Amino acid sequence: MCGIVGYIGQRHATDICLAGLRRLEYRGYDSAGIVTADGGRLDLRKVVGKLDRLAQALDQRPLAGSLGIGHTRWATHGKPSEANAHPHLSCNGRIAVVHNGIIENYQELRRQLEAAGHTFRSQTDTEVMAHLVEQHYTGDLREAVRRAVRELQGAFAFGVVCADSPGELIAVRRFSPLVVGLGNGENYIASDMGAIRAETDRVYVIGDDELCRITRDRVEISDLELRPVRHDVYVIPWPADAAEKGGHKKFMHKEIHEQPAAMRACLAGRLRSADKPVTFENIGLTPDAIRGIGKIVFTACGTAYHAGVVGRFLMEKLARIPAEVDIAAELRHRDPVVPPGTLCIVVSQSGETADTLEALRAMKRKGAKVLGVINVVDSTVARESDGVAYIQAGPEIGVASTKAYTLQILTIALLALHFAEVRGTASPEELRAIKESLLAAPAHAEELLRREDAVVAIARKHFKKTTALYLARGVNLASAMEGALKMKEISYIHAEAYSAGEMKHGPIALVCPDMFVVAIAPQGPTHDEMVGNMMEIKARSGPVVAVAFDGDAKIPQTGVDPAADPRDVAAQPNDMIWVPPTHELVSPVTIAIPLQLLAYHVAELRGEHIDQPRNLAKTVTVK
Repeated sequence: MCGIVGYIGQRHATDICLAGLRRLEYRGYDSAGIVTADGGRLDLRKVVGKLDRLAQALDQRPLAGSLGIGHTRWATHGKPSEANAHPHLSCNGRIAVVHNGIIENYQELRRQLEAAGHTFRSQTDTEVMAHLVEQHYTGDLREAVRRAVRELQGAFAFGVVCADSPGELIAVRRFSPLVVGLGNGENYIASDMGAIRAETDRVYVIGDDELCRITRDRVEISDLELRPVRHDVYVIPWPADAAEKGGHKKFMHKEIHEQPAAMRACLAGRLRSADKPVTFENIGLTPDAIRGIGKIVFTACGTAYHAGVVGRFLMEKLARIPAEVDIAAELRHRDPVVPPGTLCIVVSQSGETADTLEALRAMKRKGAKVLGVINVVDSTVARESDGVAYIQAGPEIGVASTKAYTLQILTIALLALHFAEVRGTASPEELRAIKESLLAAPAHAEELLRREDAVVAIARKHFKKTTALYLARGVNLASAMEGALKMKEISYIHAEAYSAGEMKHGPIALVCPDMFVVAIAPQGPTHDEMVGNMMEIKARSGPVVAVAFDGDAKIPQTGVDPAADPRDVAAQPNDMIWVPPTHELVSPVTIAIPLQLLAYHVAELRGEHIDQPRNLAKTVTVK
């Protein structure tokens, strides 16, 4: 969850670290700090709160030195406080560490270190690493870190500096992401590539239990036995300004607007026309293997889980493969039955989500083949999967996922089409219709973005309400789930998603004029039932925001009584969000966009911190 960054070179380390932390702030913003090595000593600044407070502290008391490490925190062990903020120092103040992850045996280690005379200043698990390195240090920093790591249990990525070794930066990882950036007479470490993309486009992606000794001119990577490890240089494919706002007020708004271009990138090379088959590279499945799949299990967390809900529907509908979807945090606890021929499709934007990785590993131990649907190239999910289908979204900085969600659905839809074509389970006419809708999705997304003002008008009507219901049926139940999640993530309005068929089994008791109901009703098998549900809500004076295809004549008049008091909610026409008509199975791709905009503008009208919602972080690398 937390973000770490480090620099060694000839420039001011503070400038590089602070800029990198700004690009990592989506990983946590409870507190932040930077330490530099200069003149044979370490100099530390850390604050509670967001990076602007750290920048102010650095303006008042600058740090010198060309070696430094920095950290932005999402609190796990110990509340946000200056004492619990990173970097953490050893007792003698000569060693500093930053950490992303959780040390599971820190209490046992802390007791041992305190018994040996070490004094702790925080409640964090991280501080044990500073004292362990101090205890093992005899002049060789890398060796001290190596010995310390061998005592740790859990997940971690560390950056370590020492006042007595001002020419080196040590980094190590296990189960938490870490990259080393390569420069000319300078090098970097970071939790992800985006943090240092403005400085370099060349990185090493570090693997588990790999130890890095980094100087200005050299990067040495080894395993924990100090056997050399060779890595190919990975060239970051996106431009240096991809992690900037590009004229938008918020990253989330920028990323919503990037979806048409991202959709085209996702389709490119996979679907060239409605008359040609879908093609994939590197998914690790031959035609015979696809024909041999007997069961599919989707697993993911949060927004990616909702993409898996769509995937379950598509795989069963098109490829005729029994499918299920599990929240990754729950999958391993229920000891799932995994018969031969099971394919596990793991969905993750970052490819580093801790619960998702645990689910992946559990399914592999049971014999399942794993296909990763992910965004970040060479992430842990990518390396541990048998095959990968990259969604091609590019960097996503906003904590509330937007373009990654639509591209996850798009990628899974292409996989379902590919499986259906290989297995011969869908008619050519149906496949062609779905392909035409997929190819039209980028243009439909552009049209929806041109209609943003209409969504703003609806947001103005409802932003002061305190609760919302999102209703849908069939494949768009996932759209309701995702729409509700977006609303509560960034606006803090309590929002719940239900199958509209469940309304009469309890949720309808909540309907009243003080809430609003988002009803998703595209043309398709469930349309008429959704219209009926809207009429039931209107009859109980519930304001309705209806999402429907352009030209749907049934919905605007739902619940309207021309003779009624105009102040009566039941007498008012629905608020309408119109979307371009498309195939029902493709509709979750485009319906997501106005729901994202609705949540965004409600949050903006409420004055919330949209890119940094409270208590959340972008990449959940702890369980």
